[in-house]
Amino acid sequence: MKSTVLITGANRGVGLALAAHYADEGYRVIGVCRQSSDALARVADQVIESTDVTQPDDVARLAKTLKGQTLDLLINNAGLLRDESLGSLDFDSIREQMEINAYAPLRVAEALLPNLAKGSKIANITSRMGSIADNDSGGRYGYRASKAALNAFGKSLAMDLKPRGIAVAQLHPGYVQTRMVNFGGFISPQDAALGIAARIEALTLDTSGGFWHSNGESLPW
Repeated sequence: MKSTVLITGANRGVGLALAAHYADEGYRVIGVCRQSSDALARVADQVIESTDVTQPDDVARLAKTLKGQTLDLLINNAGLLRDESLGSLDFDSIREQMEINAYAPLRVAEALLPNLAKGSKIANITSRMGSIADNDSGGRYGYRASKAALNAFGKSLAMDLKPRGIAVAQLHPGYVQTRMVNFGGFISPQDAALGIAARIEALTLDTSGGFWHSNGESLPW
């Protein structure tokens, strides 16, 4: 029987590259997004669109749709990057980033707990910008805070789910050439997906809760 992976934000960028990678690896791929794409439809076995992971009703509908299906891997990839400058902070922007980058992955993970079994894994796509120790340039208040919160949520999930045999990782994809950064990154989505997949493959209950770069580097909190 095929292993099953569910990926949020799967219609483009890193999410789409992950969907293509796992399809090539023989996984059954479930892509979750607000609006699908032709590229996602070509690689996913099931596309669940019109899903805003910040909305409780949408997440509840997602859980209902997936009732009875076992997920071997849940990848919380959907995210949002905005910029704020001190002196003109946009708190609505900060709040929106907290909703999608931090609260949504936790909401999805909790809603899909019945779909996770012993041996399942959760990968939260975070950012090294969520590292407090690594912050040497300031700015990006909403993005940094939301990813730091996601890291904290992921660590707690790892502790709470370890007795159930479910491992959790916080993974920084690298500076990726996606729309989020106006395609100005250093690596392609495909290379990022390969690194992320390698980290997920290496993840065990003994290493659960860690924070890694897709290249394997352990990142500071």
